[in-house]
Amino acid sequence: MNSYVKTMIAGAAVLMAVVVPAAASDGVVTVKSDYSVAETVARIKKDVFKKGIKFFGVIDQAKLGKDAGNDVKPSRLVMFGNPALGTTFITSNPEAGLDWPVRVLVYQTADGTVYAAYSDFAWIAKRHGITDREAQFKMATEVIQSVTSTIKKN
Repeated sequence: MNSYVKTMIAGAAVLMAVVVPAAASDGVVTVKSDYSVAETVARIKKDVFKKGIKFFGVIDQAKLGKDAGNDVKPSRLVMFGNPALGTTFITSNPEAGLDWPVRVLVYQTADGTVYAAYSDFAWIAKRHGITDREAQFKMATEVIQSVTSTIKKN
């Protein structure tokens, strides 16, 4: 097999490894954290405040589960957003309020790995049929990527 064909096959394999999980995730972006759940939440909060973004709160889902008699691995829902930006989505389609404020789920898996997951803004735009806020969705994507970059060691 010549090197061009090998390169094409390798490229297709890499593309499938990236595209298939993204399609299967149905709009969920997952970022592996290098820190504990508590530290990951603290880093996200710190960056949100540093950026001047409105912080709405954290729901400790594991505590709620424990209080209800369920064994839930560490899991916290962090909520924040920029009303000037986020509410523009709602002005385009009121149902976009289902996806605003921004929510980042920080959770630990059975093997102890910690992740932060959030809804992809392109998926949100598609979900709500919003086609007139491209610049705002782009900005929101850049912000969430910046916020979640704080959970990775340099």
